[in-house]
Amino acid sequence: MTKPLASKIALVTGASRGIGRATALALARAGAHIVALARTTGGLEELDDAIKKEGGSATLVPADLRDFDALDRLGAALHERYGRLDVLVGNAGQPGNLSPLSHVDVKDWDEVIAVNLTANWRLLRSFDLLLRQAEAARCVFISSGRTYKSAAYWGPYSVSKAALEMLVRTYASETEKTNVKLNLFNPGPVRTRMRAKAMPGEDPMTLDTPEEVAEFILPLCLPACTQSGMIYDYPLRRFLAFRAPA
Repeated sequence: MTKPLASKIALVTGASRGIGRATALALARAGAHIVALARTTGGLEELDDAIKKEGGSATLVPADLRDFDALDRLGAALHERYGRLDVLVGNAGQPGNLSPLSHVDVKDWDEVIAVNLTANWRLLRSFDLLLRQAEAARCVFISSGRTYKSAAYWGPYSVSKAALEMLVRTYASETEKTNVKLNLFNPGPVRTRMRAKAMPGEDPMTLDTPEEVAEFILPLCLPACTQSGMIYDYPLRRFLAFRAPA
């Protein structure tokens, strides 16, 4: 059976666990060679083993998204080796510490903004030419319901994800007449380690798994996806032109 992403190159950030890991596996099953980026070397090696068991292949990139020079070097390396990037999934995220805005530590604020927003801009900046060189580049960035449902103590996270949405929509406008299509994806509550840390009293068995969510991210990464500059709301199971209604 023909795989829709056969011979394609797909980069996934935050690929060592949760939604990133599940998405990397889904993309590998679809035939893509995975460039897996995460801070955790052990998690990346486990992902590599899982991909190989599925008959796929991966390149492991242990790196911190806050190392912006490393992202530029990665862009240069991908250009030299492949000359293009077919799929980019910006999944890595930092929730930060829940706190009133007036009590947020400056270091925590900077870290959340760096990982959730600035790093994704640096990825687009570094990979712009690579994406434009692809026959049908597809990008997906993980957003959050916190961008339209304001909640106390979630300030840095909500602000960073709201800004990410505008970043993606802006780049979508700038690439409207190219083969690059990019969208946002709101997963809603998912059974991940990050969710458990933020909501310790919640029963994780009531939440969908990363694997279930990844099956809905995969279609956004395929050449057949023609939408761009939109957000796919997983809880609603449909595309929205802008942020989901409150």
